[in-house]
Amino acid sequence: MDQREQNTNIVVGINEKIGWGRAFLLGMQHVLAMDLYIAPIIIAGLLSLDSMNTTFFIQMCFLAAGLATLIQTIGGLRLPVVQGPSYVPIGALAAIGGKLGLGAVFGSLLPGALIIALLGYPLKWFAKAVQKMIPPLVGGTVIVIVGISLMPNAFNSIYHAPGNVGHNVLIAFVSATVLIICILLGRKAKGYGTFFRLVSVILAIIAGTITASLLGSVDFSSVKEASWISFPSLLPFGKPVFNLQAILTMVFIYLVILIETTGTWFVVSTVTGSELDEKRLNRASFGEGIGCFVGSLFGGTPMTGYSSNAGIIAITGVASRMAIIAAGIILVALGLIPKLSAIITCVPEPVINGIFGVVCVAIVMNGLKVIQHVVIDDRNMMVIGVPILLTVGTMVLPKEILNSVPDFANYILSSGTAVGALATVILNLIIPQERKKTVPTGKESLT
Repeated sequence: MDQREQNTNIVVGINEKIGWGRAFLLGMQHVLAMDLYIAPIIIAGLLSLDSMNTTFFIQMCFLAAGLATLIQTIGGLRLPVVQGPSYVPIGALAAIGGKLGLGAVFGSLLPGALIIALLGYPLKWFAKAVQKMIPPLVGGTVIVIVGISLMPNAFNSIYHAPGNVGHNVLIAFVSATVLIICILLGRKAKGYGTFFRLVSVILAIIAGTITASLLGSVDFSSVKEASWISFPSLLPFGKPVFNLQAILTMVFIYLVILIETTGTWFVVSTVTGSELDEKRLNRASFGEGIGCFVGSLFGGTPMTGYSSNAGIIAITGVASRMAIIAAGIILVALGLIPKLSAIITCVPEPVINGIFGVVCVAIVMNGLKVIQHVVIDDRNMMVIGVPILLTVGTMVLPKEILNSVPDFANYILSSGTAVGALATVILNLIIPQERKKTVPTGKESLT
């Protein structure tokens, strides 16, 4: 464990080996705390897929997430990052699918993914762009923005989940409270403290699910109906159609996703105390692109690093890549075994989102850690504050306005994270730095 990792709350370092039994338990926590099936359900509805194709589509997104996680964790970024379907391209995919069909959807995903990979290797442009445009001030602000932009998702899912609103709030409250109690108990370095810290998410999910069951909010009927095995196939939704306009649209969307996922990498870097050097950043871009490409071949949507998992690392203190590799294997299994994926989707939304709200707090706090030593002068106040303001403004933007703007603007404005991250980068570039005043030493030569 390096010095940077020792200065964090991490108890198990990135490259430390743990038993596979423990790795799969911790990996399952990451998978259970993810709402990665929500984006595919939304996309399937917008693309008017029937129930059979919707189920298969969700499975393929599980498979794609698992493959992308393994690619990124083993050969790409090599940090504990779990990949899952991004929410950013939902509007674009719906528009392309509605106008040109499913063939054009996947025909636009494949070239865009390869371009993202090329930015990392062999071009090696990505790291140079990040190092030039994303200093700690920007990186920390983006992390804070990621956490803030995710918070309303937790509350919206609790309030609008099926069932009684009061019951949903109670279920979420129990889940969040158990997680917070486990975090506080985990402050004890040894004995029961370590136990509660390591299994905090699992305990919160169990407590929330039991509460939901007592209130009649759990339905496992879909598990009985699901089959045991479902093998994937290449391009399951038909031959790809390569439409230039659709491809250019998705290339732009991929760049926005790359900004979003870079924010996640900064979160993980901060939580684990790992340096994002040039080599690692280029590998990350390459891994992101290849992961998205492979996932699209099997019928998945664009993948991105999930910030919620960085929050779980901060809560549990376990940053071992073995746990994330185990999570990737579990996700692949979920894509191949429909009964398992059905069990995951049966965990009530309020349970997941009660936990998710606490995770968002952990993300925001880690962003504040990055910028705590930054001098908050007038310039930096604007670089930090205005993007947060724009992020919040985007999150409450009425749908009528979104539907009235051009498609490319709609794609950006649909993501508070994308708007905030872009604003932070741009403001940091265009607002000039204050020149440091030099104190005369008396040794200057007179001319």
